[in-house]
Amino acid sequence: MANEAKPCPCHIGDKLDYGGLGQDVQIDHIKAYVVKPSAPSDGAVIVIQDIFGWKLPNTRYMADMLAANGYTAVCPDFYVGKEPWDPSNDWSKFQEWLKDKKATEINKELDAVLRFLKEQCGAKHIGAVGFCWGGVAAHYLALQYPEVEAVVSFYGIVREREDKYELMVPTLFVFAEKDNVIPLDQVSLLEAQLKEKCTADYLVKVFPGQTHGFAHRKREDINPTDTPSILEARADMLNWLKKYMK
Repeated sequence: MANEAKPCPCHIGDKLDYGGLGQDVQIDHIKAYVVKPSAPSDGAVIVIQDIFGWKLPNTRYMADMLAANGYTAVCPDFYVGKEPWDPSNDWSKFQEWLKDKKATEINKELDAVLRFLKEQCGAKHIGAVGFCWGGVAAHYLALQYPEVEAVVSFYGIVREREDKYELMVPTLFVFAEKDNVIPLDQVSLLEAQLKEKCTADYLVKVFPGQTHGFAHRKREDINPTDTPSILEARADMLNWLKKYMK
């Protein structure tokens, strides 16, 4: 079982030898990693980074996986050129670093990416997947963008908004039982409030024994005890997108 001690271990994994199958492009004011499927497709997925940024091989690996399943995948730099968190940084300064990188203040970037997907990639069905910081951003997107057909939020919850339970998009929330970032009582509160206030389809799923970042760390080859949970979470993601993006 993964037992990393750091507050956010999303950067850990078998990643250093992974270069990605796509290319970096400029989309209006931001850079983005884009990977396209082998056959023409009108489906696209926005992949939202964790705190370690849009260049993290772990996240690009997930974008490539989505492309292998028939979607154009785009992973934009939602920090717009600002430095991502470095795992060697002093974690006591994390909140200060986060101040100008709010996951609920990304509308300008989302609008640019949506235009790009529709106008330059021919996307007619768009979903979104986010991890960690990006999981919060994906939750936020589900509150704001009904044109997006499906959202998957990995280990992220919007906390500050009054309307955080009023989803406009079918949303799958994936959590880890042993997540030091998101305790289970927060997950239980989310599920209870969604049941009371949400009219869109949703599912909250907790993976026993797993830690923060488990699903996107490219660990399936090096951590066999976690492999079933990793593969199940990724299958859940793909099935959720397939169910609602049509």
